[in-house]
Amino acid sequence: MTAVAAAASAQAIAVPHLAARVGYAIAGGQQQLDATKPTLALMVPFCSTVDFYGAQLASEKLQQAANLVAIEPLGHGATTCDSEHFTYWDSALAALQALRALGVEKAYVLGASQGGWIAVRMALLRPDVVLGLITLGTSMDAETADSRSKGCWDPAPFVTPFLEKWRSIATTPDFVVGDDWIQPVLGLGLGAANTPDINEPWTKIFRRVYSGAEGLRKLRMATICIAERDGLLYRLGDVKCPIHWLHGTDDPVFGTVVPAEHIKLFTGSKDAKLEFLEGGCHFLNISHPKEAEAAILAMVTKS
Repeated sequence: MTAVAAAASAQAIAVPHLAARVGYAIAGGQQQLDATKPTLALMVPFCSTVDFYGAQLASEKLQQAANLVAIEPLGHGATTCDSEHFTYWDSALAALQALRALGVEKAYVLGASQGGWIAVRMALLRPDVVLGLITLGTSMDAETADSRSKGCWDPAPFVTPFLEKWRSIATTPDFVVGDDWIQPVLGLGLGAANTPDINEPWTKIFRRVYSGAEGLRKLRMATICIAERDGLLYRLGDVKCPIHWLHGTDDPVFGTVVPAEHIKLFTGSKDAKLEFLEGGCHFLNISHPKEAEAAILAMVTKS
């Protein structure tokens, strides 16, 4: 999460699935995509917005190489839908439909944390559309006892009290998410990169997006999704496209054991590789933006 200059996604596009309107932003503030360039969709992590990819969206090198479209899943940013309940599969399908609505027939997909498992779902749902995957600081398992035994976090103790409280105040019109939620979430994602110039603007974004009865509903459902998500381990062999997985050695959420195991399950991909970045936090495009940019350029410029 870079220091934020822009507001959350001001654009949204209608898609059929769940009558959703999907929030998105195109690099360079463009309104249309360049049909002569490949397209990279960037799926945002938990409780984030398109601003999360501010450094990538502002990169001239990346803009020269590809169309960059940051997308907000259900429960995030400007994205809305008619259903109170949804899953990551719904977010994956809505994102695919948003790309189609933007005129994109094929795309690479990058995802950080929850964006990583949404990206993989997109590749499973539409292997004819997704050309390649870049995942940052993620896991392909559900939040299981096995994953916790290998250094992954346990979200239940943290999220359960909030979910119980939020259900009891579900229609509160003056709700604003508090620092008791914001600061632990930012701390997990940013680690040592959690400086005031990054923390303060993101705190404001959290409070703006997750306010009022609608913001509370979105926050509650996004949190239920992360606490109860299904695993993908038995499906990973069906992913055919290349995948480049970047993971920080200092990731407090998913550790280093699980990614080393999970990358081996992409048996259907001819090019599945894992790269550990020394000192990398959970949000790798923040702690290691140059390495993230290099991975993107390598992926989108493949012949």
